[in-house]
Amino acid sequence: MKLLTLGINHHTAPIAIREKVAFDPEFLQEALYDLRQHLVGANQAGLPEATILSTCNRTELYCAANDADAASLLHEATFDWLAKTQRLAPSSLEPHIYSLPQSDAVRHAFRVACGLDSMVIGETQILGQMKDAVRTANDAGVLGTYLNQLFQKTFAVAKEVRGSTEIGAHSISMAAASVRLAERIFASIADQRVLFIGAGDMISLCATHFIARKPKGVAIANRTIERGQELADSIATQEVQAESFKLSELANRLHEFDIIVSSTASSLPIIGLGMVESALKQRRHKPMVMIDLAVPRDFETEISRLNDVYLYTVDDLGVMIQTGTALRQAAVSQAELIIEDRVGNFMHWMQGRKTVPLIQDIQQQGEHLRQLELDRAMKRLMRGDDPQEVLNAMAQGLTNKFLHGSLHALQHSNGTERDILIKLLPKLFSPQSKPEDH
Repeated sequence: MKLLTLGINHHTAPIAIREKVAFDPEFLQEALYDLRQHLVGANQAGLPEATILSTCNRTELYCAANDADAASLLHEATFDWLAKTQRLAPSSLEPHIYSLPQSDAVRHAFRVACGLDSMVIGETQILGQMKDAVRTANDAGVLGTYLNQLFQKTFAVAKEVRGSTEIGAHSISMAAASVRLAERIFASIADQRVLFIGAGDMISLCATHFIARKPKGVAIANRTIERGQELADSIATQEVQAESFKLSELANRLHEFDIIVSSTASSLPIIGLGMVESALKQRRHKPMVMIDLAVPRDFETEISRLNDVYLYTVDDLGVMIQTGTALRQAAVSQAELIIEDRVGNFMHWMQGRKTVPLIQDIQQQGEHLRQLELDRAMKRLMRGDDPQEVLNAMAQGLTNKFLHGSLHALQHSNGTERDILIKLLPKLFSPQSKPEDH
């Protein structure tokens, strides 16, 4: 069984590339079915396993397959499927792709879950996103024994690292960084009106941070008014009121807000250049801060060229987030040591899985021999033979059959094979413990 992680992330590609590779959550199960069928069609022996992790900072395909040929076959099949599915030329995608086989794939999964590979070192959101990805793969029936074991171990390692290190200390979250970027333009957020587009976890976190600055007003724009109102009610305080309105009303209300934070799952931009130009005109070109936390992006890139708009993407936030790295380095080093040890444990488990068919065959052969001697003994007892003689004969028969294969191999071997057997057989037949005296 071969493991492979093939992906693209904020370390290897800018947002302009990442958004082209991202998967729509609504069609993730369908993509998983298609990926498995593609791997089956690529001459993978057995039934392949797959999981897709797609966030604003990464898209990763985790695969496990019985590869009868070289490990490169799994890489080629997975890469070809990703390029074809996302309608990208392989040449444009290849420079940004990383391909991690076997223990490297295990180590990467552990590091991702622990937040060591995140833009925000030690952040916890990625762990929840991984669990969602695994749940989706399981619901789709494509998870399988090996990936299930990998991710269960991954979650256990993440829990261990977070519980025994200070990996989350001194970190600046995306939400906190969004507030700091806004404060670069506006001296006081308390004098500004803030609009949040979307109602997911990221928007909820950002809204909590902005509310703490007591802005003049807050609104939630969302496709479903009920979900938007639910979030508005949850973040409102006695000092800061929050309203909600439908996303379809955005064009008519955009000019009312000084700070706009957006994070939706839309596959296309929802805020265009014309909409912003119209809003600026109504505002008499009073500055606007726009923070785009979505991948694919919610704002058209051309908006950044407008003089009175300060548009930031997740990559821009990443630069600010890197502060405090030195303070976290000790915790990172400690986490890496834990991960390295756990990678060894998992690979040992994988190696052990190779012997399962052999163990089953040996057990079946042993059961067959046992049954033969038992049947022979029962026939003798039914004939009235002496029970003591029958038991001795059965024990002798089992002993002879048990030793026959090994002794025959030793007698008919020579050279290196004989030397190996001479060293190995005493270990196989040495008793693990002495029988107790009675």
